[in-house]
Amino acid sequence: MLRRTTVALAAALLLAGLAPPAHAQQGESYVALGDSAAAGPLVPDQVLPDLGCLRSDRNYPHLTARALGAASFRDVTCSGAKTRHMYQPQETELGSVPPQLDALRPDTTLVTVHIGANDVGLTGFIEDCLNLLPPPVGDACYNDYTDENGQDTWRVKTEALRPTLVTLAGDIRARSPQARIFLVGYATYARPDGCYPRVPIIRQDANYIRATLMYFNRMLAEQAAAAGIGFIDLQTPSAGHDPCASPGVRWIEPYIPASPAAPFHPNALGMRNFATIVTGAVTAAAR
Repeated sequence: MLRRTTVALAAALLLAGLAPPAHAQQGESYVALGDSAAAGPLVPDQVLPDLGCLRSDRNYPHLTARALGAASFRDVTCSGAKTRHMYQPQETELGSVPPQLDALRPDTTLVTVHIGANDVGLTGFIEDCLNLLPPPVGDACYNDYTDENGQDTWRVKTEALRPTLVTLAGDIRARSPQARIFLVGYATYARPDGCYPRVPIIRQDANYIRATLMYFNRMLAEQAAAAGIGFIDLQTPSAGHDPCASPGVRWIEPYIPASPAAPFHPNALGMRNFATIVTGAVTAAAR
């Protein structure tokens, strides 16, 4: 969910923070697929390989693998990934990375998938809603997301993604027939009415972002059910931990982060809590 210029800058800043991936232990054979919401850009430490993906060794897939005592673990999450990058290489500012589905094996037993926001343009959406001059001087951003037919363009893109997700689940299952597959939803990025000017998104736009992401997460849950895979809700438990919350409480950083994380992405506290949620859901489903 990051633009290429952000990826290049962040990679340059983080070269000193390289660390090896976590050691796997006995248990699941786990593969994590997804975009920056899972990768953890700017959360220390950023790891090789594929530094251009801005992948943290303290993102929730790594922490989940440790909590589960995974026998093997492959994290191929990558900032900026779209669903097409499950199947084809992704270009980053530091080179090309392989298709994410290449990480799957016949003996893989667990797969988490955190994807879709880049397909519908979440990064540009939130950037557009930054409003330093509220109405009547500044304009509300939600007015820009209606087409000539009066349709909400964000919702049109969301609907168009439905069959892609079902197909993706089937393709994961074909490569890893033993795997339990979980589609992971997105966290809370805006609270009701927002908190202008602390986070400079005006009330109308905060409510639009909130409603739109709730719609998107419902779509993800519905398509997970249609595909016969699990869905892990991060939106509900992250309420109250959105960018409006104070440092030490929030799980998602605002436009100017107070903790090492990309704007409107999970910080280390968020990743720890997401790992607890994901681990709990995976463990409960195995009972």
